[in-house]
Amino acid sequence: MRAALAFAESLASSGRLTEVVRIRCSLFGSLGSTGLGHGTPDAILAGLAGLRPEACDPDDVRNRWAGHVDGDSLLLNSTHAVSLQQSDVVFEPRTRLPGHPNAMTLTAWGTDDTVPVLEETYYSIGGGFIRRDGDPVRPAARAAQPMPYASSAALLALCDEHGIGICDVARANEEALHGREGLDAGLDAIWAAMHACVEAGLHVDGILPGGLRVKRRASAIRMQLEEYDGLPQRERDTSTEWLHAFALAVNEENASGGRVVTAPTNGAAGIIPAVAHYYLRFVPGADAAGIRRFLLTAVAIGSLVKANASISGAEGGCQAEVGSACAMAAGALCAVLGGTPRQVENAAEIAMEHHLGLTCDPVGGLVQVPCIERNAIAASTAVSAARLALHGDGTHLVSLDTVIETMRQTGLDMMTKYKETSEGGLAVNVIEC
Repeated sequence: MRAALAFAESLASSGRLTEVVRIRCSLFGSLGSTGLGHGTPDAILAGLAGLRPEACDPDDVRNRWAGHVDGDSLLLNSTHAVSLQQSDVVFEPRTRLPGHPNAMTLTAWGTDDTVPVLEETYYSIGGGFIRRDGDPVRPAARAAQPMPYASSAALLALCDEHGIGICDVARANEEALHGREGLDAGLDAIWAAMHACVEAGLHVDGILPGGLRVKRRASAIRMQLEEYDGLPQRERDTSTEWLHAFALAVNEENASGGRVVTAPTNGAAGIIPAVAHYYLRFVPGADAAGIRRFLLTAVAIGSLVKANASISGAEGGCQAEVGSACAMAAGALCAVLGGTPRQVENAAEIAMEHHLGLTCDPVGGLVQVPCIERNAIAASTAVSAARLALHGDGTHLVSLDTVIETMRQTGLDMMTKYKETSEGGLAVNVIEC
């Protein structure tokens, strides 16, 4: 959606929007393989029409392409009508562009069908981030960071030097970009979206779209847990079961086209909000200020993974998505439970280490099997990693930097069919069975 919106805005800023009579979009590589299951064509049409993912009504995106009638017009950039066919969105899974496995080329044509009005290629690099072909791979920072770091070792050194936590380093750098009030407002908005997603997923039943007939489970689990928790005498702790329900709720929303927070990606969006809800519900003294520290700690860890490896399943397999989210959640929980910076780093390392080599093999290209359950299990792993790290003093053999580099190398070595293409693993064996 962001790439298509950027393309529509480029047309408008060029002054040539009214020349356009036709739009074509080609989806390459992983986007071509899993685009239908991920709702990509719907998002493209929504973006071309001027919708923004953080502000639009998800109902205005669902079925936008699948329900489109050939010949009906699309209001490009919400102002200029162009004719559109479903076939103007083209899937080319066997063609992989060199810039990134997730690539799409948008072309606008005028009455002269030999020379396009505008053509741009975009890469979806993970976490809702896009890069236009020709732009620098690592854009310059918008403002000087007072506490820059490029590794967990450097991050820990900053904590030692200033006697502060990892979340404080992240806060200093983010405030340089957004200011204190802007940062807090942004953190609160992210948490509000996460909380709304969990609440929505916990209160909706039914079958997920896509043809696999996967049943939504979060609501039924919630009702069972509420009934059990209301008993005067209970025989078991339900915190882990609630944790699972929170994660299932988010990823069922994702699979049905609801609004989720990329944390760090959509496919792994349930882990961080599930662990944060676990913190609020089951940790004495948990509060809104703790949620801000939780999110800032996750930011610091996620930035290391994004900068030094990848958070894209198409590039690194599911270790890059679920593994990264698990590490972020584990470190964040450890921090709000009172962990030292080295214990936080240890928690993130434990979580990431035990996701190395995890493949991305969504059945039917849908973010349902194994994605939904995988988030619930990884949320449990994050809690376990945080509590395990708290039993130590932060001293450990394998550093987070080493694990991130290992994840990068493993992603390079991983066969393409195991990296969000639905060409290997469960994606083919489930169908064969």
